[in-house]
Amino acid sequence: MQKISLTALFFIFATIISTGLYAQRDPYLWPFSQTSIWNMPIHHDATYKEAGIGVPGEAGMTADEDYLILTPEAPLTPVYTNNAAWHRDRDRCPKEGPEIFKAPIPDDFVINSENWLGLTPNSGLAVLMPDGVTIKQTQPFARCEAGGYGTSRYTFADVNINDEGIRGAHGGSGMSAIGGTIRLGELAPGGIIRHAMKINVYAAKYLYYDEETGGKRWPAPAADGYAPGVYGTEGTPEYECRMGALLALQPDLDLESMNFETGNDGPAMILARAFQNYGAYIVDDTAWDVVALCTEFSPRGRVIDEFYQAWGYHFETGTDTPFGRDMAKIITRLNVVTNNSPGNTGGGPVSDLDNRRAPAACDLGAPGSGKMCPDK
Repeated sequence: MQKISLTALFFIFATIISTGLYAQRDPYLWPFSQTSIWNMPIHHDATYKEAGIGVPGEAGMTADEDYLILTPEAPLTPVYTNNAAWHRDRDRCPKEGPEIFKAPIPDDFVINSENWLGLTPNSGLAVLMPDGVTIKQTQPFARCEAGGYGTSRYTFADVNINDEGIRGAHGGSGMSAIGGTIRLGELAPGGIIRHAMKINVYAAKYLYYDEETGGKRWPAPAADGYAPGVYGTEGTPEYECRMGALLALQPDLDLESMNFETGNDGPAMILARAFQNYGAYIVDDTAWDVVALCTEFSPRGRVIDEFYQAWGYHFETGTDTPFGRDMAKIITRLNVVTNNSPGNTGGGPVSDLDNRRAPAACDLGAPGSGKMCPDK
């Protein structure tokens, strides 16, 4: 038998790497570890209880935009304290206190009342630091002038882009402002969402609070501070629907039977598949009778703009449009995965990556490479 030299083996391995045959993913596009809550498909042993979420009010479907800045080479920009928070009569632009941190932010990336959604959006920021691995998170972030300073009020513990990534700047739950965010390209034609998502619901109507649970369930580190007086005590079946709940469509639901008006290859179907295969974590309160999904707003672009350009539908839409009616069909069929717990992410043992509704995420690769796992 002819032996293969070490040089030849090295050449073969290098060729596999360079040609992309070895599956990798760019952490800037698809962050966190394979076993992160955001990357674990739902297990076949998952158990489900109806979430009890009804058709949203007339305003229907909204977006909670996460500001993602993953440009560690950008100019270091100071972020100062501003105390406006979510007061409608206060201005988020001026610096009103000491510097919180400096972070790399492109000069032309601007967030102000002219381009943010609503009057007082959550405005969670996840920004990658110059070391290429540390993510700082804060809210509510603003950067009102090109090349100027940023402002914010609350900060959260740093996370590593290669680790679990649970915690972050969604203030209601204390969960990540980057993990679970719907990214550019995922809701475009032919797109696929291969991670758990994040969803906000009307807490006063659909979330449950009691002293024992504190209104939350794993993996949420927290519930809203006002949970005792605002979250409901009735109407949430079996009291399972709390902050941090993993919501999903039942595995035996035939998605094509839902007869989406936007089609079997349209945006509602992309979302329905993701809800069935990965689910979405409740991370915040909408504070009114709408549902929100968390989407990317970054120097690369904005999911809501890409969505409209691709489909001709507005992502933020009432219940009287094709996309709005399709989303109501999904929202009202959502269930809580009741056995999602530490060591049992997605309803099955973390060690069991095979018996799941979708393939596990591939290995992390070179940051900024643009590589993604091959479709499976």
